Amino acid sequence: MAMLKKRQREGAEIPTSSMADIAFLLLIFFLVTTTIDVDTGVLMQLPPPLDEEQEPPPIKERNILAVLVNEQGQVLIENEPSSVARVRAEVKRHVLNDGADPRYSEEPLKAIVSIKTARQTPYDVYIDVLDEARIAYREIWDAEARRLGARDYEQYKARVDAAGDAAIDQVKERFKEKISLAEPDPGA
Repeated sequence: MAMLKKRQREGAEIPTSSMADIAFLLLIFFLVTTTIDVDTGVLMQLPPPLDEEQEPPPIKERNILAVLVNEQGQVLIENEPSSVARVRAEVKRHVLNDGADPRYSEEPLKAIVSIKTARQTPYDVYIDVLDEARIAYREIWDAEARRLGARDYEQYKARVDAAGDAAIDQVKERFKEKISLAEPDPGA
């Protein structure tokens, strides 16, 4: 009897020709479906730039509330030591003064809050001061919206938006948020 020789079987192979295509498609899928958080930095609306030959408008010192945050994170309001917690009350007093106190603004439309920092100012203190100034304006807007018959500024704004393009936001027209972020002194 002749011995049958066993033939060696070839191993089963997995086709890899389309593996690169699959990896590429997965990569594209994950890039498209992944959300990337882009809310970094401070959202501010900047005024339009002045023409080169146009002079900046004159501003009385009285209408500027100077807030300084130094390298140690200390807050000075009008060169007097203060705290982050006091910024909100001072901004409201400055904006709502209507000329009553000569240390504060003449009227709400002329009131400017100037926040100045040093180069080494702790970022978290700077953001806290900026937040307090913005919250002060928000509280002013809420109070004015209540005076105009709304629950708060959000409800008032919804009514204005529903009225269409012709409607004017009287609250923001009367109390414009004017926060100036002053540059640090050179060499500071």
